[in-house]
Amino acid sequence: MPARNVVKTYVKDGFYHVYNRGVEKRNIFLDEQDYHVFLNILKEALLSPSELAKTKKLVSFKGVTFKGVMKPPKNFFGKIELLAYSLMPNHFHILLKQCDERSMHQFLQSICTRYVIYFNKKYKRVGALFQNAYKATLISDEPYLLHLSRYIHRNPLKYTEDLRNAYSSYGEYLGIRKTEWIKPVLILSFFHPGKLPFLKHINSYQKFVEYENKKETSIEWYLDGSITLEDDDE
Repeated sequence: MPARNVVKTYVKDGFYHVYNRGVEKRNIFLDEQDYHVFLNILKEALLSPSELAKTKKLVSFKGVTFKGVMKPPKNFFGKIELLAYSLMPNHFHILLKQCDERSMHQFLQSICTRYVIYFNKKYKRVGALFQNAYKATLISDEPYLLHLSRYIHRNPLKYTEDLRNAYSSYGEYLGIRKTEWIKPVLILSFFHPGKLPFLKHINSYQKFVEYENKKETSIEWYLDGSITLEDDDE
């Protein structure tokens, strides 16, 4: 069972709920461009180097424009698998697997640093943007992993009723989008018949996320309400 996060525990092949928010709960995404830049940072960190090499941008040199490959940022393909995410105006959630013992720390440090540099330059500010380096809770049980994916995909309900078009990985889980660096297969596999007994009355991930379940079929009832998420007061 995940405990309220105080000290990070790093394990190989561990699953983590990672979250962070703006300093003093300030917004970290002020317009659509900000969301897209953060997602592009994730893409460049997680996409395979061979796919990144195909990404070419227009470069001008001495009046001549041609397609060139930008210097690649630090890449974590094969080290980090991103299962789910959601971005809200003042915080973000990521559900990930780290394939070795310390890759998560390097990954979060890299993407947050890159975003802060972008944000501060764009808005002509200096100093910290995030309240902390990041917070991470180790997840050891499948029911909690499933619960967290639901929690993450429902989080945008605080700001919109349109979960499908929120800044989250929910579209990938519904098959609306296919994004190579997002890995929904493990979570979706829980809905195979007989995989998890308490899901026997829930036949789709969409129903699991969007509909309020009766007490006897809800994962909250199965977990006996014992899960605590540190950012519930955001």
